[in-house]
Order: sequence, then C-alpha cells, then structure tokens
Amino acid sequence: MSEDQPTRSLDSFIWLFFRLDGRIGRWTFFLAFLFLAVLQGLALYRYAITPQDTGQSAFWATAFWTLAISSMWCTLALGVKRLHDFGKPGILALTLFIPVVLLFAFLLLCLWPGDPGPNRYGDFTDGRGRKDRG
Repeated sequence: MSEDQPTRSLDSFIWLFFRLDGRIGRWTFFLAFLFLAVLQGLALYRYAITPQDTGQSAFWATAFWTLAISSMWCTLALGVKRLHDFGKPGILALTLFIPVVLLFAFLLLCLWPGDPGPNRYGDFTDGRGRKDRG
C-alpha cells in the first residue's frame, strides 16, 4: 500500500458523492445511495430514542438535518453520474426529487445497464470522465 492511498481514497469518496463528472455503475449507485440512507436513518433513530429537550436531542436533530440537506447534493451527484453511464444528460437526475417519480427513477437507475464502452461522459464505468485514464 502506497503512502498516498488514504489521499486517493478520500479523493474517490469526494468525487463519488460531491462531483458531477464521470460515470458510475449500478452497484456503486445502489450502495452509495444505501450508505446515505443508513446515515440518515441512524441520525433519525438516535434522535428518536434520545430524551427530548436535552443537549443530545439537539445534537441528533442537527445531525439529521445536516445529513438530510447535504445528502440532497450527494443524491444529485450520484444520479448525474449514473445517468452519464448510459449516455443520458445529468439534468434528468432532478427526477430523484419528485416524490411520485422517485421510486421509478431510482429503480431505473439501479437496473438499467450502462454503456459497455466509452461514451461522451467517460471512458469507462466508475471513472471520473475523459481525463481519468487509470
């Protein structure tokens, strides 16, 4: 393991959840989405079991809302990269915020296979775009 491995892992984490370039596959999308849901669920659960009007209650409420708001961007970034994997424009990821369409859009993004080779958004699935060569 090289010394820059933790830095590369952090860069990959930031790219996955916060950047809009590149492509991700079905499993990466599903697992990243699940990760966000588990984090939010954990914070909500901790808030629910904590006695009200305490410092802990305020902490977990703040943690939940911080995660909920930041996960909106992460959800958009994941959706954009998933759409890029099968050559569609990222703007369609906004359908993940329409409650009635959310389930269908999520299932589509989890089940629809990506382009097997390069497309205009990247050379390969789970890659950061055209500039990423390795």
